[in-house]
Amino acid sequence: MPKDLSIREQIEKREAQYLAPYAVLCARSRGRLYPEDPCPVRTVFMRDRDRIIYTKAFRRLKHKTQVFISPEGDHYRTRSTHTLEVSQISRTLARALRLNEDLTEAIALGHDLGHTPFGHSGEFALNEVFPAGFRHNEQSLRVVDKLEGERGLNLTWEVRDGILCHTGSQLPATLEGQIVRIADRISYINHDIDDAIRAGIIKESDLPRDCIKILGNRHKARINTMVTNIIEKSWGKPEITMSDDVQVATDGLRSFLFQQVYIGSVAKKEEAKAQRIVKTLYEYYLENPDFLTEDLKPKVSDEGLERCVVDYIAGMTDRFALKTFERHFVPSSWMI
Repeated sequence: MPKDLSIREQIEKREAQYLAPYAVLCARSRGRLYPEDPCPVRTVFMRDRDRIIYTKAFRRLKHKTQVFISPEGDHYRTRSTHTLEVSQISRTLARALRLNEDLTEAIALGHDLGHTPFGHSGEFALNEVFPAGFRHNEQSLRVVDKLEGERGLNLTWEVRDGILCHTGSQLPATLEGQIVRIADRISYINHDIDDAIRAGIIKESDLPRDCIKILGNRHKARINTMVTNIIEKSWGKPEITMSDDVQVATDGLRSFLFQQVYIGSVAKKEEAKAQRIVKTLYEYYLENPDFLTEDLKPKVSDEGLERCVVDYIAGMTDRFALKTFERHFVPSSWMI
């Protein structure tokens, strides 16, 4: 490499030579909300990844529910471990398809930053009480745009698009974002099966035979089948896709999880309590805005009290929400 090029420029040159025609090149990013001088060492997507990792929101993921609310065991997934698994699957796919790994990783690490305490039950509760509605992907974008740092993280357009569109009806604009979207589903389907078996809610033998015949009868076999199938079917194409049979089997496992684990199982019986906690805290802070954190209080005049209350509750970990509820609504014991 010419010595007059910075390390970043050398990386960008290698990308242009190696990555697939449909990959997003760092040097061709659509840019940031606020212009910045380039880093001499890291590309724009490397910087985005690093900024996400150092946020408070990212650190809080380790104490946020994935599926099982406040699990006692040490081996159940949390929102943090889920994020890492999505990142690993995403990077494997991006590398194999010669897409931009750093962009893919940044999207994967940031996709769930806006998730509530108590998993999707907390999300459902906030969506019911907040007039504007609540969706965790929109909140994740809000975290990186407004809530972290003095004026957000100022991430690139591609990472922000991937975070926002990792779920919902709109596909991400980049193949890297589409990889994260499908890796998210691969991850939660397989690790939720694993956790449900560990919890004794289902047995391996309960899994639908037609799906297992195609995907495999073990956790790692199913992930391997899904990942290799995506690589085979997406190679050299401007899309991220599965073959019809693997897609049907994957959807079948997801439907099985909804029927046997996500709705009405023993593990989900505590969800009504979790939702009650979230809704009660929401009403409490509307009536007592002085108890919001100091960094949120100045935003009330611009954003509105309801928006700031939602930001505060959505940022809570499971245990912090429980302790906060206890502090405000459970009488303290005392001795005369």
